[in-house]
Amino acid sequence: MNMNSGRSLYDLKFDEVQSLLQEWQEPVFRAKQIWEWLYVQLAPAYDAMTNLPKPLRDRLSAAYPLGRLTPKIDLLSSDGWTRKLLFTLPDGVQIETVLMEYDTRHTVCVSTQAGCAMGCTFCATGQGGFQRNLASGEIVEQVLFFDRKLRQTSRQPPTANHHITNVVLMGMGEPFANYTALLDALDRLSDPRGYNFGARRITVSTVGLVPMIERFAQERSQVNLAVSLHAATNELRSAMLPINKRYPLEALIPACRAYLTSTHRRLSFEWAMIEGVNDTPAQARALAQLIKGLLCHVNLIPLNPTHGYAGAASTRERIATFRAILDEAHIANSLRVRRGIDIHAGCGQLQQAAASAG
Repeated sequence: MNMNSGRSLYDLKFDEVQSLLQEWQEPVFRAKQIWEWLYVQLAPAYDAMTNLPKPLRDRLSAAYPLGRLTPKIDLLSSDGWTRKLLFTLPDGVQIETVLMEYDTRHTVCVSTQAGCAMGCTFCATGQGGFQRNLASGEIVEQVLFFDRKLRQTSRQPPTANHHITNVVLMGMGEPFANYTALLDALDRLSDPRGYNFGARRITVSTVGLVPMIERFAQERSQVNLAVSLHAATNELRSAMLPINKRYPLEALIPACRAYLTSTHRRLSFEWAMIEGVNDTPAQARALAQLIKGLLCHVNLIPLNPTHGYAGAASTRERIATFRAILDEAHIANSLRVRRGIDIHAGCGQLQQAAASAG
């Protein structure tokens, strides 16, 4: 009988592993061994934990499954640099995770919810609706899964380091709507006794949950924050992102300013470039005025196609005009290269493999 109500070993904090072993009358030093197997060696199964007694491995296996993600669909982009995995969880819900490889970087895009309740009009995840929050272990496990794969096979030269270099929580769901599990996962990933992943190489994206931005600012975390802005006027932003009706720009921008004051960390604003919608010179000028004086960077992302939205990506000419206005206002900006569009692995596209998988 499973004693943990569906929790996996990845859900446990280090002190919880210690407490469990004490309860089982096992030596406490076993907690460090287990932690190293999970987060340093990335053990794929309990049988790999060879310095643990077999009775303990068997007991752990019976009480706490080692992971809950079952790969169902594995898609590789035509250029070979982007991979999307559709995972099925024990309760039948599905999530998607993306690995983007570059010459020297390996970035994993992680989901924090199954589906999303934010309802952004141009996002496939939002179009599909919300199912449930992910547990902290389900968030962590996505990173470890791809890091394990990279260690096993890599297209890089043998002398290169084959591991995850960046983590972005920009997959399915709104991370700040699953705040406690998110922070637990971030703590687990950055724990120096285990995975020891640098906080400055992690980015959390939010659609603009103002109370959570304010709360996150007080964490004094070195984790990067990205805000999905997409429009610089309330009328347009509310039409695109329903959350703006609850937390309009008059609340969002001061929260961003408070975050910068508290953390001194540069903030990123995400902007999906949609032809004839938010790529106008008027929007560019409004954006420049809105964020003037903030320590920030604007990521311009040509819209990726989804089944439920008829909009198209901005043309090169319109993007160039938009950027010129930002440049003139001394607003740092960059145009993101589209990746994995042919396998629906780009920003706003996650959920389409899940939908097709039925």
